[in-house]
Amino acid sequence: MNINVGIIDRAIRIIIGLALISQVFFGLHTPWGWIGVVPLLTGIVGYCGLYTLLGIKTCPVKNH
Repeated sequence: MNINVGIIDRAIRIIIGLALISQVFFGLHTPWGWIGVVPLLTGIVGYCGLYTLLGIKTCPVKNH
């Protein structure tokens, strides 16, 4: 599993994930807020399966 999510994309995913999860505790109180776990985990891990399927890579390529 290669990292395919860049730094800025990861930060945005983490912020969105935390915002959605916080809605469960402080806002709307619906189970739909738990959908924020997906962007939070992909932001932390740095890998997005959908990006792999679509051939997208937002992280810079490292030259060896």
